[in-house]
Amino acid sequence: MAAALTCVIGLVATGCTGTDGAGFRPGAADAGDPYVPGRGNGGYDVTHYGLDVRYDPSTDRLTGRAVITATATQDLSRFNLDLAGLDVDAVTVGDARADHRRGDGELVVTPRDGLRRGRQFTVTVDYGGVPTPVVDGTLGSGGFLHTADGAVALGQPDSAATWFPVNDHPSDKATYDLAVTVPDGLAALSNGVPGPKSSADGWTTWRWSERAPMASYLSTLVIGDYRVVVGTHAGRPMVTAVAASLPPAGGAATALARTGAIVDFLASRFGPYPFDSYGGIAIADDRIGYALETQSRPVYGPAFFADDRPNLSVVAHELAHQWFGDSVSVGRWSDIWLNEGFASYAEWLWEEHDGGRTAQRNFELQYATIDWSQPSVEPGRERMFGTAVYKRGALAVHALRRTVGDEMFFRILRTWTTERAAGNATTSDLVALAERVAGRQLRPLFDAWLVGGSAPTLP
Repeated sequence: MAAALTCVIGLVATGCTGTDGAGFRPGAADAGDPYVPGRGNGGYDVTHYGLDVRYDPSTDRLTGRAVITATATQDLSRFNLDLAGLDVDAVTVGDARADHRRGDGELVVTPRDGLRRGRQFTVTVDYGGVPTPVVDGTLGSGGFLHTADGAVALGQPDSAATWFPVNDHPSDKATYDLAVTVPDGLAALSNGVPGPKSSADGWTTWRWSERAPMASYLSTLVIGDYRVVVGTHAGRPMVTAVAASLPPAGGAATALARTGAIVDFLASRFGPYPFDSYGGIAIADDRIGYALETQSRPVYGPAFFADDRPNLSVVAHELAHQWFGDSVSVGRWSDIWLNEGFASYAEWLWEEHDGGRTAQRNFELQYATIDWSQPSVEPGRERMFGTAVYKRGALAVHALRRTVGDEMFFRILRTWTTERAAGNATTSDLVALAERVAGRQLRPLFDAWLVGGSAPTLP
């Protein structure tokens, strides 16, 4: 970041005992992450979301059906899904109706029979209503936002639970298929590879498929009047979209047109691009004062292209996240510097490549101004998006480069993005990998640059 639904569950194997059977217990109603209390759930692991939604901007009403495929990670008597502000009509687990009730931002599901550990199941939920945005004075606003011509579902760390039932934490990544039906003439943009569109009775259904595991906050839905350009790059679909109210040849369109070139440069440093499609979406709603690395198709708020300037720095930042944050995702939000520090460093790499200041010069300028009392790791919930996470994180990345040398540095980065692709990781994982690849102790270096309370010695 640069700042009615039905869910169906089907048992793969038989032999589950009832919910009162010995050893069956409810899944946790929280992922245990203090940075996002109440978010995420335990007792199961989601592998796929199949979402079929319909949105009418004239009434701001969303209806849908979600088919969620998951595996029980314990003998499970009941489980929760995160869902905020929408009504639930029915829930089935497998082919049997399940009891359900609503909590504070939760959908609590009790299947007819207990789910044995290791069993795959599917949940179907029918839901609907008028979505409500997420407003948090600490972390910003997001979620499903009604706009003048449609809607935008976007936000970090919150957004997904405002428009579909979900295990809303990056530790549980899954693949996605989305069909979204909107009035004819409106675009409905999302993540991944575009599928065939179909129209009937004044409505058009857009289809999208993301086959790489995706953290829920990286899902997006952008509906409205957009100029959509569909092409290919390096043999994969490239879909970019610019709000029709923005200039057709202005800064947003010019910047998004450089997406392929910037991706190719970053791939030369970080390793192969990790997804099956490319793109970007430039929106015109001033409530979105940030850009977000929504998987395979970042979304950019209008402030980045004010005065029709093509801001390539933010494009480099969000595209770098496709490796750092999207493919290799945090397991806990306290390690968010792994996303933002590397993406901020990518801005320095791109600027140097594009004829601007060198990475070394940006390092020197930031080193002179950073507040060393604020750590990059465990920054605290109120400073998740603070300077220490972004800029001090980038300083640590460059310090590693200066310490091990260019050849070893980029080998470490490419090994990280290869070995950890499609998964989750921690700061300790990065330190261990860097020490293994470099063949030397690096923990003191990382400690000094990420969490030490005073300015480290320049390498």
